[in-house]
Amino acid sequence: MTISLDKTVREIAVEVPASVRIFETLGIDYCCGGRKSLKQACSDLHLATPEVLQKLQKAAEERSETDDGQWHNASLADLTQYIVRTHHAFVRQQGIRLETLGEKVRNKHGASHPELNSIADLFRAMRDELSMHMSKEEQILFPYIARLEHAVQSGQVAPPPPFGTVANPIQMMMHEHDDAGSLLGAIRRASNDYMPSADACPSYNAFYEGLKAFERNLHYHIHLENNILFPRALALEENSRR
Repeated sequence: MTISLDKTVREIAVEVPASVRIFETLGIDYCCGGRKSLKQACSDLHLATPEVLQKLQKAAEERSETDDGQWHNASLADLTQYIVRTHHAFVRQQGIRLETLGEKVRNKHGASHPELNSIADLFRAMRDELSMHMSKEEQILFPYIARLEHAVQSGQVAPPPPFGTVANPIQMMMHEHDDAGSLLGAIRRASNDYMPSADACPSYNAFYEGLKAFERNLHYHIHLENNILFPRALALEENSRR
């Protein structure tokens, strides 16, 4: 396919799954900020568009080991289970680890590096918000999407949604994704793009590396929901009403 500057970052991420690793390397937000055109995203980050286009076109011609193209055709039930098993589990496990590590680093270096106090507070706030967010998905939204899909596939009447339309909780989840993205951005800025100070101890370095990995995983997690799961669920509901 030909990648153009007028396409949104989201469209490119969906159509060319291998582009995700390029966006991560360049710092282009393809999940919460994916509504921007590629041209605008490059302009915001002062990136040379010819070079970005060349990298993306090359990625489009290669097969990525992390290709998420399978999720365009897999069942939504399988996709939601994958998100819970892989990404929700990662957030919970790393959330606990990084909060503990962040407190340790703050107690040791916070006096000389006050940004660590802000980073620890921001991370805790994000982790708490994500915990409630994931519970709502696991207990309400994801099970309903699976029931809706089963009903459509078996020719049954779609179950009445307790929230009027699946668009309502999806809109709320996307809003909460934006909030998480804002907190991630604040953490990245406060940490100087996860660059530890010259006097950083091993725990300090591990904390920043963990934050970077957390951001990378959450970006892909949100991409799977915002750009693949939610649009497919909305289309499924629309088709069930015809």
